[in-house]
Amino acid sequence: MAGIQQLSTKHLLGIKYLKTEDIRLIFDTALNFKEVINRPIKKVPSLRDITIANLFFENSTRTRISFELAEKRLSADVVNFSASSSSVKKGETLLDTVNNILSMKVDMVVMRHPAPGAPHFLSQHIDVNIINAGDGTHEHPTQALLDAFSMEEKVGNLKGKHVAIFGDILHSRVALSNIFCLQKLGAKVIVCGPPTLIPKHIHKLGVGVEYDVKKALAWCDIANILRIQLERQDIKYFPSLREYSQYFGINKSLLQQLDKQILIMHPGPINRGVEISSDVADSDHSIILQQVENGVAIRMAILFLLAARKSEARQQGL
Repeated sequence: MAGIQQLSTKHLLGIKYLKTEDIRLIFDTALNFKEVINRPIKKVPSLRDITIANLFFENSTRTRISFELAEKRLSADVVNFSASSSSVKKGETLLDTVNNILSMKVDMVVMRHPAPGAPHFLSQHIDVNIINAGDGTHEHPTQALLDAFSMEEKVGNLKGKHVAIFGDILHSRVALSNIFCLQKLGAKVIVCGPPTLIPKHIHKLGVGVEYDVKKALAWCDIANILRIQLERQDIKYFPSLREYSQYFGINKSLLQQLDKQILIMHPGPINRGVEISSDVADSDHSIILQQVENGVAIRMAILFLLAARKSEARQQGL
């Protein structure tokens, strides 16, 4: 892997820690891997000697499958770990769990954890590459990267483009990573949702706040719609799902009132009939399925670039 362009960071803990040049390198590499996954033979030997552990301390379907597919497309050896069937249930600490797995000579760790900062904690205690697959309500960097990559495929360079993020901003790790990523790429960002689901000081991140869905849709070029995360809500933030849908749901009628066509995105899983109607999710406006396909290519790029950086460091004796 010598001679390959390098990321500026050893880990992917959050978009906050990436440079714009890192994002561009990931996108360029993902373009190459997108060609690979659309071939009849979808596998390359790039990570043939690398062992990757997927540590998911939270339930996940799409992200876990996407990472596992990316790893197997790169010919890596894969170890899957689920907290629900592990010694964590018996009281084992996070560090002990990971150290036990690392004793099996694992090279990289992909981790999802309900506690914000868990991947950062691990990165300070173990000497392998850490990829954050979502930490609590903090960040979900690979989702933001695949979202921005998908946007650029459709509308070109994002500099000056208007992106509105709708929904449960308060509990969403996707929203924060998207804000960081879009701003690094020069896009203008607003958030839209009920006042109870908008963080009080979010304007300090340089984003606008809009409570009127019609105004937000009229302003934006791209609408990224987030689901209502009922599993993270310890109190009621709005009267009912029906009322949320009535005032903040995106439906075909709203889009038909616009004098332009906007791009519709959703990181999934979709609560159809709540934050988005089926006729919007399945419409020509939507690139939701392209997001899923691009997720594999983006994750292949990240795994490949981090492994290349590790290989280079070893050769230099670092």
